[in-house]
Amino acid sequence: MTTRASTGIPKLDAMLDGGLLPGTLTVVYGATGIGKTHLGLTFADHGRVADGARGIVFDLNGRGDSQQHDEYAARLFDWSLTPWTHTVTPMTDPYPPPGQMEASYSNTLKWVGRVHDYQVPTPDGGWEFDWNWKAAYNHALYTVRPFIYFHCAAGARRVVVDGVEPMDSPADSIQVFVFDELYRKTIHRDAETLGMEICMPVWKHRAFIDAHLYDHTAITTLLLVTTEETRLEDLLARKVATGDIGATANTILVLGSERLGHRLARMLCVVKHRGSAMSDEIVEYRIGARGIELG
Repeated sequence: MTTRASTGIPKLDAMLDGGLLPGTLTVVYGATGIGKTHLGLTFADHGRVADGARGIVFDLNGRGDSQQHDEYAARLFDWSLTPWTHTVTPMTDPYPPPGQMEASYSNTLKWVGRVHDYQVPTPDGGWEFDWNWKAAYNHALYTVRPFIYFHCAAGARRVVVDGVEPMDSPADSIQVFVFDELYRKTIHRDAETLGMEICMPVWKHRAFIDAHLYDHTAITTLLLVTTEETRLEDLLARKVATGDIGATANTILVLGSERLGHRLARMLCVVKHRGSAMSDEIVEYRIGARGIELG
């Protein structure tokens, strides 16, 4: 039996036949304030127990309104979400300074809006990224890639990405583009290659790279996507649009609200869980003093 990546929520693990499959992508859909961040932080923090190291958290939110990651993490898990700032440009000392390995939060990728907002037309009638934006994006990768590499080399096996805003067409979202690039080219890049790209010249850092190899196919990623739909029924009826990352995800969780008598209840269900049995239950949950609790 494949070892599962426990979510840290026993009832949800049972619905997922033991948890998420390692090395896969799970997309969580739900409106703002429904509890996605609580779920993501619970999953990341549970890495302490399951993997021997907490997961890492990316915040793609660029609007300035707080997702309250730091407040939730401190209150629920006694976890200080210090931002990672260590930047490794080519041929510089790659190793994080003291304290940075305790920094498990990154808000470096703050672009929001449409892809075309960052592109310019080409003479042949096409589009290409504006070189100023491309330069800024590439510079951000000098911070983001070491953040992933050094934490995974130290044992982290969970990545949570939050702050994806609603978009009529996901294919038009710069956040979806950035996440796809991050997921394919960094999170799921083999450790030796990523290490050699960051720790240059390679001959000088070969011993470190070889001593810190990790299995990139064991890293489990949770992507939290904000939707315009708030009701569970509307979320379940939601069409898969072109470019929707959920179409290729291994697992989809949906969080929505429904009226129960004289109150509004939060409901969760598993829509897809490839390669595994899953529950067809729709379960009520609450956000309490201990975080997200399934009934």
